Amino acid sequence: MSFRFWRRVRLAPGVTLNLSKSTASVSFGPRGAKYTISPRGNRSTVGLPGTGLFYTVHDRPGGARVPQRDRLSLGFFRRLVTPADERGFVDGLRALNDGKDAVALEELEAARTLPDAAWMAGMLRLQREDLATARAHLTRALEGRAELGVLYAKYGIDAQISLPVTDEITAHVRPRERGTRLALVEIAQAERDPASAMGHIEALLVAGPGDPVVVLSFAELALDTPGDRALMERVVEVTAGHVNETPVDTAVLLYRARALVALGLPEAAIKVLTLANRRRKDRPVTLMRQIRYDRAVLHEQMGRRAQARRAFERLYAEDPGFADLRDRLALSPSPGAA
Repeated sequence: MSFRFWRRVRLAPGVTLNLSKSTASVSFGPRGAKYTISPRGNRSTVGLPGTGLFYTVHDRPGGARVPQRDRLSLGFFRRLVTPADERGFVDGLRALNDGKDAVALEELEAARTLPDAAWMAGMLRLQREDLATARAHLTRALEGRAELGVLYAKYGIDAQISLPVTDEITAHVRPRERGTRLALVEIAQAERDPASAMGHIEALLVAGPGDPVVVLSFAELALDTPGDRALMERVVEVTAGHVNETPVDTAVLLYRARALVALGLPEAAIKVLTLANRRRKDRPVTLMRQIRYDRAVLHEQMGRRAQARRAFERLYAEDPGFADLRDRLALSPSPGAA
């Protein structure tokens, strides 16, 4: 069976800056994944593609505030008293708000010695798929990781960007080490540089071993080389204890099962896949079909052909074009097939 399930999506993080007349807020993210910051509290809204479902998480207000009288127009950035070396950063955010992306990028790149400016410039370059320049800016931001987020906090902006990791999974990243490294992982994989990608993931695992997005990224990258037994054992180790609470956890369980298969433990893999299949609400349909398909393949390999065929038939009834179901069911070629 194929060990690669998730397909990397086009790298294009969404970035917008919005201000209303009565209050100020900042939203970053593409359609279906937004994070909004305002004096009334922060809210994170995440949509699962293909389900029509959204999750919204509200945070209590906190942090520095720009006086409300200074939030009555888009020009409040101009009225802030800023040191000269921050002018490009502030002007860049204001241009971004005005929809002048080219101007914003120019201002932010001029101020790229500031980690926060380099971070946003890197994300904007990533949005343009200029991977080499994006990597250079984000690497610079990472080198100044101790100062990342300082300027955003100074101006009362808790910036967050939605970075598509896969078709179904979106990582929400801030100007911090975690968010910067996750973006660099995506760039490294797009540039076919698995060593660099794994280096950033290893650093993230040390910093936050329980982060499900990091664990998912590690497992996906590791399973590109299923013949590396030591690496498969690490996948099993880092995925141990994951409960099936979120769609990300469900994907982690799929990779855990595949690592167990690579280690020659099919019965243990079937048990994990059964656990992953128990919660289907709010889960991407394609993910759940892949879990059922993987389990059916294992049943077939274990000699339980009748059980496997029943599962393949149910999957075929739902999606005749899924994987190699026609071949496994020995069906005649579909009409019009070459």
